Amino acid sequence: MAKLLSCVLGPRLYKIYRERDSERAPSSVPGTPTSVTNPPSSSWDTYYQPRALEKHADSILALASVFWSISYYSSPFAFFYLYRKGYLSLSKVVPFSHYAGTLLLLLAGVACLRGIGRWTNPQYRQFITILEATHRNRSAENKRQLANYNFDFRSWPVDFHWEEPSSRKESRGGPSRWGVALLRPEPLHRGTADTFLNRVKKLPCQITSYLVAHTLGRRMLYPGSVYLLQKALMPVLLQGQARLVEECNGRRAKLQACDGNEIDTMFVDRRGRAEPQGQKLVICCEGNAGFYEVGCVSTPLEAGYSVLGWNHPGFAGSTGVPFPQNEANAMDVVVQFAIHRLGFQPQDIIIYAWSIGGFTGGLVTRTVRQHLNLNNAEQLCRYQGPVLLIRRTKDEIITTTVPEDIMSNRGNDLLLKLLQHRYPRVMAEEGLQVVRQWLEASSQLEEASIYSRWEVEEDWCLSVLHSYQAEHGPEFPWSVGEDMSPEGRRQLALFLAQKHLHNFEATHCTPLPTQNFQMPWHL
Repeated sequence: MAKLLSCVLGPRLYKIYRERDSERAPSSVPGTPTSVTNPPSSSWDTYYQPRALEKHADSILALASVFWSISYYSSPFAFFYLYRKGYLSLSKVVPFSHYAGTLLLLLAGVACLRGIGRWTNPQYRQFITILEATHRNRSAENKRQLANYNFDFRSWPVDFHWEEPSSRKESRGGPSRWGVALLRPEPLHRGTADTFLNRVKKLPCQITSYLVAHTLGRRMLYPGSVYLLQKALMPVLLQGQARLVEECNGRRAKLQACDGNEIDTMFVDRRGRAEPQGQKLVICCEGNAGFYEVGCVSTPLEAGYSVLGWNHPGFAGSTGVPFPQNEANAMDVVVQFAIHRLGFQPQDIIIYAWSIGGFTGGLVTRTVRQHLNLNNAEQLCRYQGPVLLIRRTKDEIITTTVPEDIMSNRGNDLLLKLLQHRYPRVMAEEGLQVVRQWLEASSQLEEASIYSRWEVEEDWCLSVLHSYQAEHGPEFPWSVGEDMSPEGRRQLALFLAQKHLHNFEATHCTPLPTQNFQMPWHL
């Protein structure tokens, strides 16, 4: 009876991955059916095949879930319509609650029938036995056996906690339960007193912007967090995950961030290979509708690097919602996992991030700045390590006019703000002007023409930077260029711009080819 109840309440099983012959061994989990301990190779190379009762019950529950999601998104309009028609009175609500209760009882019955169908399936009984054993005892053998299954990630046991002693015991300045410290909000302009009357005047806009951010705004900025989109992409995500596990020997793990969100990750280890780049770990940060299963992890994988992919909060197996604070908390636990569990040194970790969309306009501007502000440039300026920006010359998403207008590409602003922060004396009027000219170039030939026009001597630029670093240290910002001639500042500004930004002739969603995946320049 206990096993039947576990089958009723257990997670949905999607696929059983194929096992290599070298990894097969008699199951050490008590209660595992011996008849399915070592199934034929063909049975491990297909999606899990539920029996008829489980299959039909799953279809009914999945349909009910989709209808619930549609009802949730359309609820404001539905309530408004029902209110106008007078259906929200007590005499109308009570019968409706009876109908809803009857429907819930029917769905509970369908869930019980699904559990019976699972209970009659030896493969599911074996899976639920291994899952329960792993929750009781998270030994390496139990985890290895559980990794052969792809199932609803909510039931996956937590593999790494943000407060683990190995990562936070002697750490100072790390995140608290309130989360990773983000940048402070923009200060008020001089002469704008934040009086009580001003606060009252701003209150309606603040309430409206909060509601927009937590309803439509978040889903527009991060469409990948919409349940219906995830449901439609489920077959593609399962196929991508199977490729990472079966072909790349990927290892899935659940990380718990300081805000309680659970982050879905996939790690591919290349350290045992002959290629030296396998000793470096590339952490891939997907775009606003991207998932690691089908995202930018393919580029560093093809280049031979070790790769750690993760999904934003609210995306696929990750829980929560993708607000900036939650994103920062998720990234923190991912990096801690890479250092303290996977064993990579910080200098061997590379962050590879796909661009994120943004939007403009009156109320939206207020909403984004107050609730959805990612502060890309400000966050980038806080980083002291090497940076390489890849600008897509035909990007149709992050240009503010048309893709052909390359000066409206928001990547330009990232480069200018980064260089102005790190080399403020070089990026004075002359340096800023010549870098803008270089950014306006529409072809490699035009870029080379501007570069040669100012006769940039790379050896001289390197010697100036090396001399400054040897005397003052590597920490930014630098005051190099303070006593330099305008011609010297132009040369150095162009040299630095070319080292920090590479062009890639492609649209926003085109995957980056392996040959374009290069390490950032550093002295």
